[in-house]
Amino acid sequence: MKRVLITGIKGFTGRYVAAELQAHGWEVWGMGAHDESGDGNYRRADLTDAEAVRSVLAELRPDAVVHLAAISFVGHGDAESFYKVNLIGTRNLLAALAGSGKTPDCVLLASSANVYGNSAEGMLDETMPANPANEYAVSKLAMEYMARLWSDKLPLVIVRPFNYTGVGQSESFLLPKIVGHFRRGAEVIELGNLDVWRDFSDVRAVACAYRRLLEVRPMAATVNVCSGHSHSLREVLAMAEAITGHRIQVEVNPAFVRANEVKTLCGDASRLRSLIGDWETPPLKNTLRWMLEQSS
Repeated sequence: MKRVLITGIKGFTGRYVAAELQAHGWEVWGMGAHDESGDGNYRRADLTDAEAVRSVLAELRPDAVVHLAAISFVGHGDAESFYKVNLIGTRNLLAALAGSGKTPDCVLLASSANVYGNSAEGMLDETMPANPANEYAVSKLAMEYMARLWSDKLPLVIVRPFNYTGVGQSESFLLPKIVGHFRRGAEVIELGNLDVWRDFSDVRAVACAYRRLLEVRPMAATVNVCSGHSHSLREVLAMAEAITGHRIQVEVNPAFVRANEVKTLCGDASRLRSLIGDWETPPLKNTLRWMLEQSS
């Protein structure tokens, strides 16, 4: 049985990736910054604490690593923490892996499609030049460049997931916020720019893609994880109305409109499919129905 270490395992994505890997025969271990009582396969280590990270890697010596731990909310108020966690924290992890005495078969690093910024319209593939438009995206692109320094020591795969969602995602993210308002029967919702277009995937499909990439191990690859279809927030609201039969009044709050908002993100998943074979994410309306019909 192969042993995999998932950083950020208790987060939204980590829980689904753990379930996916367990279902396919992996021995799953997790690492995070907070205490979790009663889980013998979990180790507490803050990524910014290099010694704590080294200690965990020396103990576990995993066969594969999925690095999800990050500050991932674009609107997070502390810009400095993006770099401490997303850049320096990742460097601490890579240094610990390189010095652990066992080289994993694959180290999957989660970057973000936000690195593309507003540089292009249409379908974005991995050859598009990066043009990050916010601190989060800059921290992720910096992480990608930093990771290259370890490419001669570690078998790295970088994924650039576009937006994805599902049951259990925090309402600080847009689709769970919309779903939460519909589930509660709210009369009014305050949103920012409604004319932004996003490529939304289902978190369960994203977890499947990550697992399959671990299995095929496309070394030194940078891979989009996306649906190839974009939807505006107006369309999302219309889908939720059709599913629930409930209509919500939308009020645009200027405080939620970001000056550096990425207007359109739609990814090309050709490289992903060339590596792992047939792969699809459910239609967005199906994911929304799942979220609307289940408690988080």
